[in-house]
Formats: sequence, C-alpha cells, structure tokens
Amino acid sequence: MKAFQYLNPKTLPEALAAMALPGSVAYGGGTNLLDLMKTGAATPDGLVDLTGVQALQSITLDDAGNLRIGAAVRNATLARAPLLRAHAPMVAEALLSGASAQIRNMATVAGNVLQETRCPYFANPDAACARRDGGQGCDARVHAGREHAVIGWSEACRAVHPSDMCVPLVALDAKVELSGPEGVRLVALSDFLTLPEETPNRRNLLGSGEIITALVIPAAATALAGQSRYLKVRERTSFAFALVSAAAAVQIAGGKVIRARLALGGIAPKPWRVPEAEEAMVGRAATPETYRMAAEIALQGAAPSGDNGFKIELAKRTVARAFEWAAADVPGLGRDLPASVFDTIPEA
Repeated sequence: MKAFQYLNPKTLPEALAAMALPGSVAYGGGTNLLDLMKTGAATPDGLVDLTGVQALQSITLDDAGNLRIGAAVRNATLARAPLLRAHAPMVAEALLSGASAQIRNMATVAGNVLQETRCPYFANPDAACARRDGGQGCDARVHAGREHAVIGWSEACRAVHPSDMCVPLVALDAKVELSGPEGVRLVALSDFLTLPEETPNRRNLLGSGEIITALVIPAAATALAGQSRYLKVRERTSFAFALVSAAAAVQIAGGKVIRARLALGGIAPKPWRVPEAEEAMVGRAATPETYRMAAEIALQGAAPSGDNGFKIELAKRTVARAFEWAAADVPGLGRDLPASVFDTIPEA
C-alpha cells in the first residue's frame, strides 16, 4: 500500500481545510476505500477521517418535514433510527439488505453514496479500466459477466453502481448536500450520480475539495412511507450485491394508483429511475397487470452487456413483486427479516 498522511479533523472547517490539501480523499468507514488501496487501485496522498466531525453525525427532521441525515452517520445507526423508519422505511430496508452487520456498523452514509463500483476490472490495477486510469480500455468489453449492467451502459463502462441505500433514495427524490471551497450546494442524488458518457472517468459530480455533509429526503416523498418496499434479489442472503433490486412506492385510492415511485438497482451505472413508468401507472387499477406494465416501460432499451441477459426479465419480475408488496404492505416479507436471521430491527 502506498504511504499516506492521515488527518483527523474535529470540525467542519478543519475538514474542509484538510480536503484542500493535494491528493486528499475523504474517509469514513473505509469499507470500500481501504480494499482499493490494498490492491493499488486507489492511491490517495492523504485520508481525511470525517467520523470525528460531530456536525456530520445527526439525523433530524426540520419544520418543513424534510429529513436530514449527516454524512458520517453509520449505516447500522441510520437503519434503526426511528425518524428514518417513520418517514422512509424502504431506505432502512435497503440498508439492512446491504453487506453484513459488521460492515454496516462501520460504513457511513456518504461512503455508501461514493463507493466505487465492485467491477473486478476496476479493482485490479493490471486490468484495463477507463474509469480508474482515465484511458479508453475496458476489459469488461470482452469479459462482462452476471454482475454487469443491462441498461445505461456504454463501451466505456459496463459497471453497475453497487449501493442498496441509493436506490430508494433516488426513488424518493433525495438530495446531496455538498460543502466545499465555494460554499454549500444541494444536488439531486439522481443527478449527482452520473452515467459513463455524461462524465468520462468519473461517476459523480463531487467537486475538487468538496465533501458530502448530508443527505436530505424531502417531505413530499414521505407521504408514500406507508406503502413502500425495497426488494433485493441476490445470490445469497448476506454479504452479496444485488443481481437486481427495486424500490417501489405506491399510493392507492378507490382501487386505483394515484401516485407511484420506482427505482432499480444492480442493472445500471447508477440507480435507474424512469418517471414514464411511474406516470403510466397513475389512474390505472392497482393490479399485477399494471405493475408488470410499469416494469416493461422501466426496462425499455435494456440489452445484455455480456453474460447477463437474464437480468432483464429478472428485473421486470422484481419490479412487479416490489409493487405488489408495497400495495399490500405485507409484514414479514423483508422489512421484519432484513439481511440475516441474526439481524432484526428493534421496536422504536
């Protein structure tokens, strides 16, 4: 591993000053970054540990009903927070579907958003990867497998965004609060995470010297809290990334859909949201046929990038099932049985 400087600021101004040093990278739980440093895929000159900055540790609800989540909040802490469970339960469900209990106890909210792709060619410095080295090569062009994208990919990159948490956050119109040399700005998470052709060699809009200080879930999104689910399909129950996942929320009146939200994970370089699928559901009967129709719209344009064509049909079925669970709000199908039989959510 390359030698690096370790900085441990205690205030936000100290953190921003440390991030201004050349080659500095923000550090949270290190559950992704340290792995990449060990392989040589990441070679920062300095790590700025943000976990000691108290201003980044809070979970609050403002007077307007917006939920603000500090960037250094641990994933395990957030998943069990009464405010999150009340206002965005499918985010808690997604968090408890991710990784393992040990990793959730270390990983932070900002680190979850900023985690690098788990594409094996990105993690291997000896493999060709345009995202990592700024070149044009991509070994996944020849060797793309089950874990790669089926929509939103390009010849430059076939990797998927690995986060569970970000999928329901995109469905709920969450925003990223960024602080840096130019002050504070809010960016929609769906815009902050980018596609390969939008920002070559990058996957987000984080500016030089900037850090994520919070995630904000707008009050308007919490109206769907009662009928929302996150469904993850994976190879095994714990410590496995999604083959496909879906965050679905639906509001029903008189047997008809009056509002819907949908985002998919495990299939694209960023959480995949298709507003046209949501809009097509409005006014239709809340039935499996309507949910399947939305799934077909959401996967329009999907195509295998390798040995993964099965993910397209799997994603459609996952969308339909997630909407069925959301509409029924069926207990015990995931929210009460998260990632492991040893890991349950205590009552608030």
